[in-house]
Amino acid sequence: MEFGAFTGYIDLAQLLLYAFWLFFAGLIYYLVRESHREGYPMETDGLNRTAKGFPVPSQPKVFKTVHGDVLVPDPNKGEPAYRAAGTYASPGSPIEPVGDPLTAGVGAGAWANRADTPDLMNDGSVKIVPLRAASAWSVSGNDSDPRGLPVIGGDFKTGGTVVDIWVDQSEFMFRYLEVETPLASGGTRRVLLPIPFARIGRKQVDVKSIYGHQFAGVPGLRTPDQVTFLEEEKICAYYGAGTLYADPQRGEPIL
Repeated sequence: MEFGAFTGYIDLAQLLLYAFWLFFAGLIYYLVRESHREGYPMETDGLNRTAKGFPVPSQPKVFKTVHGDVLVPDPNKGEPAYRAAGTYASPGSPIEPVGDPLTAGVGAGAWANRADTPDLMNDGSVKIVPLRAASAWSVSGNDSDPRGLPVIGGDFKTGGTVVDIWVDQSEFMFRYLEVETPLASGGTRRVLLPIPFARIGRKQVDVKSIYGHQFAGVPGLRTPDQVTFLEEEKICAYYGAGTLYADPQRGEPIL
């Protein structure tokens, strides 16, 4: 037998190769099991029942965060509320929103069930606040100040008026416009408009994702001068859903 051989057909290199295969298979199993921490329970396609799948999710793990301990998966934390139904009975068929598509929580309007607490800076103060609560911040003289400008929706109708700007004190940038929009029942309410969905001009602010009357349905805030992670998710999802669902024609083929 050659040096390193245990028998006539097994040697050290072969044993190391088998050991590597076993290690790699175990690593894949571990990574797939860890990836199942979030995403379960799931609905079996076409059967409308929950399934664990393979491999089964690992035991809950506690993550230490600035907002407190986070248990993943958390059996007491419900799944994000979404409303959708399959277009066909066959498995794998696409889903469509049920009810108001802008708040159904699916497709372009999907959102994650994040913590219902505001983002904080290192000193514990709230990170994203309106300018009325952050006197140290202002709009550069080289830029257009959108406060007082009308907000025009994708249907070229006025959805409201910009009354304030929300600044990210950590990233040194504006995150939201605060829009006062009229209600059909009378009166007004204030909603946030993410800056990426707005085009700020000299005379008006254009928003293509939603229509003028749809500003009244933007998810609101629990506290007037701060926004939580969960509220940000829902607000951005509302405008994201509008890119596809604001008008039924947007979901149809171009040709």
